[in-house]
Amino acid sequence: MAAAGGRRGMKAMSEMLMKSQRRTVTYMPRPGDGSPRAVTLLPGDGIGPLVTGAAVQVMKAMHAPVYFEEYEVSGKMDKVPTEVMDSIRRNKVCLKGGLATPVGGGVSSLNVQLRKELDLFASLVHCFNLPGLKTRHDNVNIVVIRENTEGEYSGLEHEVVPGVVESLKVITKFCSERIAKYAFEYAYLNNRKTVTAVHKANIMKLADGLFLESCREVAKNYPGIKYNEVIVDNCCMQLVSKPQQFDVMVTPNLYGTLVANTAAGIAGGTGVMPGGNVGADHAIFEQGASAGNVGNERLVAGKTANPTALLLSSAMMLRHLQFPSFADRLEQAVMSVIAEGTYRTKDLGGTSTTQDVVDAVIEKLN
Repeated sequence: MAAAGGRRGMKAMSEMLMKSQRRTVTYMPRPGDGSPRAVTLLPGDGIGPLVTGAAVQVMKAMHAPVYFEEYEVSGKMDKVPTEVMDSIRRNKVCLKGGLATPVGGGVSSLNVQLRKELDLFASLVHCFNLPGLKTRHDNVNIVVIRENTEGEYSGLEHEVVPGVVESLKVITKFCSERIAKYAFEYAYLNNRKTVTAVHKANIMKLADGLFLESCREVAKNYPGIKYNEVIVDNCCMQLVSKPQQFDVMVTPNLYGTLVANTAAGIAGGTGVMPGGNVGADHAIFEQGASAGNVGNERLVAGKTANPTALLLSSAMMLRHLQFPSFADRLEQAVMSVIAEGTYRTKDLGGTSTTQDVVDAVIEKLN
């Protein structure tokens, strides 16, 4: 009886959540805004086909005005096929699962190739507490924005002599200013109060010093937004001790990967954090935090991968395509399922399969 009462209470809470989040201001479209949009779909490796398949099912169930051009791409390939690049350039938007990145061996990452070729200079990961999902810290709501095209990910490495490898870290004023402007613009448009630059300028005085100098110059143009700086190692310590102090964080490439995955772990895990990569003309939406983005064989075999992150990333994509009501519906349905707690995958303490979660989300949409 007590358990039944608890379930009824959770259901009532989720219904209240959906009602409270309902949009009260009408979105006034321009003529033709409702035309279906083509989206390039890359299922990827490992759990990628499971979670992208989940997103496709939900999109169809809610009759979202998008259709997919699907291509098989694997991280084991030498490069992204030409027809895939042409599709993304034509459609301007892509939804993708994780692409496995070989460790060592001189094989370059297709994820990095995509970002460089399409100039997706900004990576955004949103790390926040989901209602009903218990974590060590409450009131976490952090957006990590990292520069996506240079830094340690430039891939400029060579063997000087046998046994000695030189790897170059490239930082430019152009890219540093560009990512700083994006971070401050994001904060301004989303009513965020603080932007924190993450760096190691106490050691890399020229490279990270240039990054900080660029951030400071851009900050002057946004007097309504507080700006501060933190050294990356102190940043990680502060994240795990008091994450609530952070709002929007802007970082060079490598630090951003570390910070985003740390923040994701604090707020509920990589399976629930949405994200994307964006440039002036194109955008790719995927699971936000990269750690474990292709899962393991047991998740694939048992079909128990958590689709939450990619479903929330799909909502980000819908909003990017200017379909805000569809984005709201999808987000509210996902949040409601998480809040009720009946259908959760193993990483969230449950026993549900990917399809169980998808079916529950679709039921909330109806």
